[in-house]
Amino acid sequence: MGKPVRMADIAEKLDISVVSVSKALAGKSGVSEEMRAKVIALARQMGYEGGKVRLDAVHSGNIGVLVADRFFEDNAFYTNLYRSLVIQSGEEGFSCMIEIVSQEAEQEPRLPALAAGRKVDGLVAMGNLAVPYMTELIEFGLPVLLLDFNIPGRAMDCIVSDNVDGGYTLTRHLLDQGYTEIGYVGSLRSTSSIMERYLGYQRALRGAGIVPREEWLLEDRDKDGWFVPFRLPEKLPQAFVCNCDEVAFHFIEALRQRGVRVPEDVAICGYDDYHRFATLANPKLTTYRVDVEHMAAAAVKQLGKKLRQEQTDTLSCIIPGHLVVRESSGASIKGDPVI
Repeated sequence: MGKPVRMADIAEKLDISVVSVSKALAGKSGVSEEMRAKVIALARQMGYEGGKVRLDAVHSGNIGVLVADRFFEDNAFYTNLYRSLVIQSGEEGFSCMIEIVSQEAEQEPRLPALAAGRKVDGLVAMGNLAVPYMTELIEFGLPVLLLDFNIPGRAMDCIVSDNVDGGYTLTRHLLDQGYTEIGYVGSLRSTSSIMERYLGYQRALRGAGIVPREEWLLEDRDKDGWFVPFRLPEKLPQAFVCNCDEVAFHFIEALRQRGVRVPEDVAICGYDDYHRFATLANPKLTTYRVDVEHMAAAAVKQLGKKLRQEQTDTLSCIIPGHLVVRESSGASIKGDPVI
C-alpha cells in the first residue's frame, strides 16, 4: 500500500502553501474560489482522505455548457443545439447552464466561472475550444464531454454529426447533377467539423477521378474564428459545397452582388438544415440535415452516466444526418424532386 496523500503533496503540485491547501479543504476564507476548486479536485484525484473536508461535495444537479463567443454570437445552429441540451437535460433530471467563453479567457487560458465556482457537476464543451484551454479544463477534474467537435489524437467523450459522410453526400449529389467543377467554402483550420466535411468533399471528388483545385477552396473565417468577407476567384467553378447554411446564405448574396445567379450559374449546397438560413435563403438551400435532438440526447445520456459514476468507457459517437434537396443545387432545373 502506498503512503497516504498529505496536504504537502497537494501543495507541492499546485505550487501553493500547505496553509492555503488547509483553508481550501476546510472551506475557510483566504483562498479564491478558483483555487479552492482546484485543490478539492486534485485532492479527490490523488485520493486524499483527510478528515477536515468531505471531498464528495453535494451535487448541484447542474450541467454546464461552454461555447466560445465567436460560435455563439448570432449563430442560430448553436442556439438550437443548446435549446435541445436544455430539453434533454430536464428529461434526465438535470438543469443546464451556459457560459460564453470570451476570446481572452480562451487564450489565457482561464477556467470558466461555472467550474471555478463549483456550480456544475459536469461540462459540455460545444462548438470548438482551443486545445490549451481544454487541457486546463480537463485537468481541473470535472467530467467533460465535447459536442460538435473532437480533439484528434486525444481519447475523450465526444458527440459529433457524421461530418465526413455529410461532405461526401453533398458533393456526390452535385456530381450526380452533372457538375464536375466543385469548390469548397470553409477555413479548414477553424474547426474539426469544417475539416471533416472537407475530407468528405475530397473523398467524393477523388472517388470520381477529379482532383480538387486549390483556388476553389475559399476561406470564410480568420485565425480567431470570426467570419471574414469572401474573396471570390476570377473563374468560378460550377458549384460549391459550403461548410454550413449560414455561410451558404451569405455566399449566395456575395455571388449575387457579382452578378452570378444561383443555381443557374453556380449551384450551392449548405450544411445543418437550420431553417433560419436553409429555408429563408433565395433560392432555398440544398443541405445536410444534422440530427440536433439525437446529438443532444446522446451527450446528456453519456455525461449523466459519468455524473452518476456509472462504469462506462470513453464514447466517441457519430450521429448520422441526411441529404435535403432544394433549389440551390439546381435540382428543380434538372427535374429532380425537392422539398
